[in-house]
Amino acid sequence: MITLYDIKPRFQALLRPLLRTLHSAGISANQITLLALAISLLTGGFLVVMREPIWFIVLPVVLFIRMALNALDGMMAREYHQQTRLGAILNETGDVLSDIALYLPFLFLPESYVPLVIALLFCTVMTEFCGILAQTITTFRSYAGPFGKSDRALVFGSWGLIIALWPQFNSWNNVVWGAASLLLIWTAINRCRTVLREQA
Repeated sequence: MITLYDIKPRFQALLRPLLRTLHSAGISANQITLLALAISLLTGGFLVVMREPIWFIVLPVVLFIRMALNALDGMMAREYHQQTRLGAILNETGDVLSDIALYLPFLFLPESYVPLVIALLFCTVMTEFCGILAQTITTFRSYAGPFGKSDRALVFGSWGLIIALWPQFNSWNNVVWGAASLLLIWTAINRCRTVLREQA
């Protein structure tokens, strides 16, 4: 199953000049990770307070910035030998907390069914948990799709733009949350299956 994760090398190549600039400025991988988390938390808090669909126009922008920062912190850690246990902890916990912060405001959109959004958040966490679970068993983290972190950013960022510009589409919110939850369940299952395939 092809996901946006498969085009990550091309995206990283575009970011390499910025990576060199950040390294020259003394910025570390962990600092980039914490910046991505801070931006996500601030954006999530802003959207919870404002609640109007028009403000969700910032979501695709922030999700793109977060995706770029996530790529940069990994590149910085690998290419400049900054891989640490603390960095691994910050990276994994930061991703989960950022997802929760950025998608929790969906609760307050018009016509959103609260239990469905909570289920969406739960499935998001479980998907990442299954990816880490694969790593604890096989030593390789699973990024199997079809609805990984980058794919979620594309879908939810696009939906944020749609409902900001055309509020009438809020009537479709629950369809999007439901479909996304099913894709997340599928993704979690696929990530667990990678462990079984390695065993076979």
